[in-house]
Amino acid sequence: MRNMGRTMTERLLFFVPPVHRPLAAQILRYLFAGGITTALQAATYWLLAGPAGWHPQLANFVGYLVAVATGYVLHGLFTFRNHGSGERGAGRGVRFVIVSLISLGINAFWVWLMTSALKLPDWAPIPLMCVVTPAFVFTLNRQWVFR
Repeated sequence: MRNMGRTMTERLLFFVPPVHRPLAAQILRYLFAGGITTALQAATYWLLAGPAGWHPQLANFVGYLVAVATGYVLHGLFTFRNHGSGERGAGRGVRFVIVSLISLGINAFWVWLMTSALKLPDWAPIPLMCVVTPAFVFTLNRQWVFR
């Protein structure tokens, strides 16, 4: 009965040392919000590159536009809500756009590598888009955008 009043995050972090709980909670929030954002990007990419027959790089760009619009809101309001100085406005927005453009470049590289250089199916870049790129972007967002 003691756990009834705790949030799910508090229950998940029970075994994490208290000093590391803020970062661990932020990572859990990022996995949730970033998962939504990444899923939207990957689904948009796949639907356009696969069934719709668009060029994979164009599909990647449209997926990026969907992800950047949702990601800024979700990460600002949820993932990094209690992190850093709470700075809002143009400075944070510019940094977010720069990081999002870096993520676009990384994903464009995965698309090129998998579909052009290695001649793999259009779905081949999706695992890298869903694991490697978000891990890199989390670090940049935490340390620079939402500092």
